[in-house]
Amino acid sequence: MAADTTNLPFVRNAWHIGAWSEELADGMLGRTIMNQPLVFFRDSDGKVGALEDRCCHRGAPLTHGTVIETGLQCGYHGLVYDTTGACVTVPGQDRIPPEARVVSYPVVERNQIVWIWMGDPARADESQIVDYPYHDQPGKWPHRKAMFQIKANYMLMIDNLMDLTHLGYVHNRTIGGDPNTHVDADMETRPTENGAYFIRWMPDCQPPPTYQKGGQFEGRIDRWQEFEYVAPGIVLQWSGGLEVGRGARENRDQKGFHLRLLHGATPETETTFHYFWSTANGYRQDEPQATQEMYDEIYPTFIEDKTIMEAQQERLDLDPDRSLVPIAADGALALARIAIDRMIDGERAGIAQAAE
Repeated sequence: MAADTTNLPFVRNAWHIGAWSEELADGMLGRTIMNQPLVFFRDSDGKVGALEDRCCHRGAPLTHGTVIETGLQCGYHGLVYDTTGACVTVPGQDRIPPEARVVSYPVVERNQIVWIWMGDPARADESQIVDYPYHDQPGKWPHRKAMFQIKANYMLMIDNLMDLTHLGYVHNRTIGGDPNTHVDADMETRPTENGAYFIRWMPDCQPPPTYQKGGQFEGRIDRWQEFEYVAPGIVLQWSGGLEVGRGARENRDQKGFHLRLLHGATPETETTFHYFWSTANGYRQDEPQATQEMYDEIYPTFIEDKTIMEAQQERLDLDPDRSLVPIAADGALALARIAIDRMIDGERAGIAQAAE
C-alpha cells in the first residue's frame, strides 16, 4: 500500500456525521467540514439547518450571530436566514433581493445524529443513512457520546479501527489485554456492498481490565470483536465477552459483557478530521454508574489513538511518496481501502461525465 493513499480526497456525495444532536442545545454550532466553514442551527420549530458560515451581505461569519424566532440572524447587520439558506428579513426594508441567500446543505436528524451531505443535493438519498437504533434505546443501551478533533487524515482512523492488532500495544492497560491474544485471534473478513466487515474471536482468554471492571468476571472468557466499515467514514462495532462454556459463538445475544460503539470520521481538512464516537453498554443497564465507568474507561483509549495517529500523520507528511509495507493483519484494512477507492473513483467519474 502506497503512502500517497493516506491523504485521500473527500467523498462529497455521501452522508457524514455533522454533529451530535445535543451539540445544538444552545441553538447554534460552527464547524468546518471538507474545508468549508459551516453553521448548524436549530430553528424555533426544532428543524436543523446547515449553512455556509458567510453572510451574503458583507461576508461576516454567521456564527457571530444569534438564533431568533424567525431564523439565524447575522450579528453584523441583522439579516435573518431560514434553514434553506434563504434570507427572510433585511432590517430597514420590505423587499428582499432574490439573490439574498447563502448555500445550504442537506441535513437529516436521526438517532440523535445530525447527518450532512456535502455534495450534489439532488443525490442526497436519505435511505443511504446508516441506521443506529441503539441511541434510541436508553433502557437497553445507555450511552455516552464525545467528539475529538484529530490532526490526521480521516482514513487513518478507519485504518486504526479495521486492524485491531494494535489493541494489545496501544491499549494494553484498558480494552487491549495481551497482544498475542489479538495477533492469534480467529478472524473472518469479507467485503460488503459499500465497505468491509470482520469478526474476531479470542477464545478462552483473560478479560482485559475494562472488560473485567464492567463484566465482573470470575474467570476466563470467550471474547469477540465485530466491526463493519461503511464508506466513507462510519464504523459500527459490537464487542463483548461471555464466560468460557456459555456458547458465545452460538449465541452472543445472551446476558454478558456487551459494548456497542459508533465511530464517525468526518474530514475537516485534508489532514484533520472530526472523530465522533458513541459508546453504549449492554450490561448492568440499571446501574447509571456502569455507563459512566465505561465511558471513563474508553475515553483515555481514544486519546491514545489520537496521539498515535497525529504522530503518524507527521511522519507520513515528511515523505508522502514513500511506500508502506503491508502485513497479514491488514486484510480488513485493505478491503476498507478498496471500498473507499471505489467510491472516490465513482465520484470522479460522475464529475467527468457531468463536465462533458
